[in-house]
Amino acid sequence: MSEGSKGLPPRTAASRPGGAKKTAPKPKKKKKKGSVWIKIMFAVLSVLILIMLYVGYLAYVATNAVDTIGTANNIVVPEEESVKKKPTGMVLLGIDSREKGGGLNTDVMLVAIFNPNSKSASVISIPRDSVLQVDGYRERKANANYSTFFNNARSEKNMDKEAAEKEAKKEIREMLSKYFGVDLKYTGIINFKGFTDVVDALDGVEVNVEMDMRYRDTADGTNINLSKGQQVLDGKNALDYVRYRKSNQGTAESSDFDRNRREMEVIGAIFDKMKSFEGVTKYDKVIGAVGSNLTLDMPPSEIKNMLSTYLGMGSSDITFQALNGTWKSPYVYVDSTSLEEARAVLQAKMAE
Repeated sequence: MSEGSKGLPPRTAASRPGGAKKTAPKPKKKKKKGSVWIKIMFAVLSVLILIMLYVGYLAYVATNAVDTIGTANNIVVPEEESVKKKPTGMVLLGIDSREKGGGLNTDVMLVAIFNPNSKSASVISIPRDSVLQVDGYRERKANANYSTFFNNARSEKNMDKEAAEKEAKKEIREMLSKYFGVDLKYTGIINFKGFTDVVDALDGVEVNVEMDMRYRDTADGTNINLSKGQQVLDGKNALDYVRYRKSNQGTAESSDFDRNRREMEVIGAIFDKMKSFEGVTKYDKVIGAVGSNLTLDMPPSEIKNMLSTYLGMGSSDITFQALNGTWKSPYVYVDSTSLEEARAVLQAKMAE
């Protein structure tokens, strides 16, 4: 130690070269519990408001669509007879509406019973080439019955188009009521564009395509080109998957019975997609697609009741069954056991 440093007091840490001045830490501010709860409540309220706005928007869209779909505006249904109170039977027909090759033949024919107590349904699919043997009706391919009733109403009863459609819906419903032994109250008709529009509104449906499918027909513009495997099909390809039967491109063919099975498979996939969160966010598009392509001889008030009662139903809530039979050109003759089973399924659903 040098003489100049003798007797000096020791340096403090702050006075030493490089020394740091220590300061006492500031006490942390405690978060107010009230402010956290306010933020949570604000977030919850925001979500609820958005949901309410979406539900209100859906109600607006549905009301407009229902007014387009429903064709029985002047009918009042008693509360105890409403679809939300009693099981309801209906006929659902799919018509080819394409500019090329389209007509009034019903390539899709379904008979359905909806039960509000179990919020479930039973659906029977009828092969298009089957002959339905019903007392009082001439035997013809099942898919030609509606068009025959319509054309007869036009030519023999001199009805205009709207009246003929109403008459044909009534006659096909009465015929199928006798055939299955159940009370069918309404008839709905959707064109094929409605089917494709619904699938597209859902951004496609997931299907396991069972085999390669290739078919082309320049006359009506058909061009089916599907590869085997699990995949998401858009509207056009979903319809091709359901309709595929013949092949002229080297792939295996299928039958009317295969078509009916695929038809029910895709319908089930549509219901499941609508039940998902992704599907719920697309309800407005689905309702719009249906409203533009479906006519149903049900009062608009009852259509709204159907929507509120059965919206959210999935494939697990629906029993699908197809009539089976034997092909003897030019008809499919329905097997008596298959018919009795179908009748039992529909009658059981009606009685639940």
